[in-house]
Amino acid sequence: MKLGTGIGWRPEIADVIEALPGIDWVEAVAENLCTDHLPESLVRLRERGVTVVPHGVSLGLGGADRPDPGRLAALAARAGLLGTPLVTEHIAFVRAGGPLTASPLLEAGHLLPVPRTWDALDVLCENVRIAQDSLPVPLALENIAALISWPDEEMTEGQFLAELVERTGVRLLIDVANLHTNHVNRGEDPATALDELPVEAIAYVHVAGGVEKDGVWHDTHAHPVTRPVLDVLAELRSRVDPPGVLLERDDDFPPAEELAGELSAIRGTLEAAAATSPGGGPRRPVRPTAPVARAAGGRDRAAMAQAAVLSALVAGSPVPDGFDHRRLGVQSRALAAKRAGVVAKVAPELPEILGDGYREAFLSYARNRPMSGGYRRDALDFAEQLLIAGHPADAGARRKLARWWQERAAPRPPRRGARLVRAARTALLGR
Repeated sequence: MKLGTGIGWRPEIADVIEALPGIDWVEAVAENLCTDHLPESLVRLRERGVTVVPHGVSLGLGGADRPDPGRLAALAARAGLLGTPLVTEHIAFVRAGGPLTASPLLEAGHLLPVPRTWDALDVLCENVRIAQDSLPVPLALENIAALISWPDEEMTEGQFLAELVERTGVRLLIDVANLHTNHVNRGEDPATALDELPVEAIAYVHVAGGVEKDGVWHDTHAHPVTRPVLDVLAELRSRVDPPGVLLERDDDFPPAEELAGELSAIRGTLEAAAATSPGGGPRRPVRPTAPVARAAGGRDRAAMAQAAVLSALVAGSPVPDGFDHRRLGVQSRALAAKRAGVVAKVAPELPEILGDGYREAFLSYARNRPMSGGYRRDALDFAEQLLIAGHPADAGARRKLARWWQERAAPRPPRRGARLVRAARTALLGR
């Protein structure tokens, strides 16, 4: 299946994407689409013959829990609505806790890495098979960018991906920007990863921008694509001709001519690499040697480990043994900043009401209040906590905030007594 050159479809740049020349396909975040109707822009693109691939972000196939049937059904419905040739997701966990750990369920609001261990691979493969059985089209999984590393890993990224493909037959979505991120943050050589993974299983490729701060690469999708990322793309093209390549941009959208320029740079990189490639087909990865016997209970062990890490990241719990405290702190601050930014997008009235004080107020709220019900619930809980505490100080702003909260959550604003109710509810959930 040849996809060609594509771009990530986002509502903010829908008109720009429709006007860009040479767009063969687009990818849309699955959770941002309804299951029974499409945005008019995607309807028009499909009528022009442009393929639309749904890209999921919430399944958490690397998580300890088995995939949620409701989420799988929704992804399957979107695939059917789009008439897509495949769907994609990530090799990551996005939530932890719950029944397996007898602790409150925590949401990361972000894609977090799974350890490259045989235990984690067993869990991932079972989850992938469940997803494959539930979807009407083939599934491809994306390697993610990571700020943190798990201790005592048993495989490299390429070996982990090769084993996953061997066991499940799943396709791969290789993000070359994420390979570059892991090179900067974890010292992993992109060329080695490409040598070790089965490149013939690649369904398509992501290219995206980022930025380096204090020696840490942040995969922002809000900055221009850099030369090192294009160099990794060239390395990949020297091994295989990918069926599709897609430019991702999620924020700080540039003018149309800049997007067109980045697409041209991607095409040029592929053409130059193809012209100088010696050919000979993909290299066969060397498979790691699995232990002869593994103890049962991998899912339970994964649940406890992931809950401990996520709690350290979002709830101020102690850092688990073996983790880099500084890097975990960087990841924790990045999660909080992303959470503040997404809440501002899903509830733009909040920064309008709170003005310059929004970000500081939200980060203070989030410091010891993990997200447990998605970003819209998070926005309501944030507003509720402000009102309980008598904020904002300006009476007019406080009335606006109360009205906003009332329209979405309850007939009257929360009073200080609600603090006791919330505390009791939290205590019960934590038992």
